[in-house]
Amino acid sequence: MSEQIQIQSHKGPYSVLFNEHLLSDFPLFGGKELHFLIDSNIARLYASPFEFVVNHRNSIQIDAKEDNKTLEKIIPVIETLVTNGIRRDHILVAIGGGIVQDITCFISSVLLRGVSWRFIPTTLLAQADSCIGSKSSVNLKDTKNIIGTFNPPAEIHICTQFLDTLEKKDIHSGIGEIIKVHAIDGIDSFNSLAKDFDQLFTDRSLLRRYICEALLIKKRFIEEDEFDQGIRNIFNYGHSFGHSIESATDYAIPHGVAVTIGMDMANFISAKRGLLPHRDFERMHEILNKNYSDFSKVNIPIERVMGALKKDKKNTSSMLGLIFAVGEKADIQRIQVPPDSEFQSQCEEFLRELKA
Repeated sequence: MSEQIQIQSHKGPYSVLFNEHLLSDFPLFGGKELHFLIDSNIARLYASPFEFVVNHRNSIQIDAKEDNKTLEKIIPVIETLVTNGIRRDHILVAIGGGIVQDITCFISSVLLRGVSWRFIPTTLLAQADSCIGSKSSVNLKDTKNIIGTFNPPAEIHICTQFLDTLEKKDIHSGIGEIIKVHAIDGIDSFNSLAKDFDQLFTDRSLLRRYICEALLIKKRFIEEDEFDQGIRNIFNYGHSFGHSIESATDYAIPHGVAVTIGMDMANFISAKRGLLPHRDFERMHEILNKNYSDFSKVNIPIERVMGALKKDKKNTSSMLGLIFAVGEKADIQRIQVPPDSEFQSQCEEFLRELKA
């Protein structure tokens, strides 16, 4: 398996480096002045190997909760960086999962009109999916990811040792995004992952292979459509429903698990509308249900789901821009759907069956 992946972007190429010795051999990032934004939980769990980071004069610890990913909560972080004397030729280093990534990516886009940044992803979801693609996403009140920029890090350093301290729900969350990427790649990729699903929780080398595979699949799409204007839209598979489920449950369900439910919900509605053969819905449901079953009894209010769906940034005029699996090969496609009574009834039916 390749130890390095290079991604082309509007700011030039950037690299994903696989480094299992990162905890004992911390990258120096060119010897420039560094400013660290580190997940406070990572700072606690890895206080010894990250002593240099934790005790650094320019280190800021972030409580990686969804309600801290807002403009109001980001402003004090920017103020601290300014107090610490950040300059355009300095480097921001993000250490954490998707929330720390979003905060750092957004700040690096707007502070001083652009500060270079690096990323050390510590969650499976960030390592296998969100670390590449250039996007930052910030919430506004109860609308998820409505503000953002495109600003890739100059380097990404992946070390799967961080996965040893993740809770089981966080592994499921990351696997949800890996499932999404393999569904987009096609039926053979999805079926291969489904066959190996149970081993992903016990075989680290196998999981590492799927992390790399997911990034290589995503690389093809983001290099063709970095700014999400065309083919990359299909990477929102599961996300319109998933984000709505997150919002409706006050984030009681981890992001990648909500996306897994969202994929199953999209498939269910696609099958109800005659777009997806029922046997393919059942084939995909088997692995999707395995990944979210621990959260299937969480109450998901339909009114809040519908309200959040109507605010989704992928909508156009009065239509919902949804991503469905379609046809004999379950191809992932963007479909325009009116938010009418038929659609709401299909959503309600899925949520009832989810809790049955």
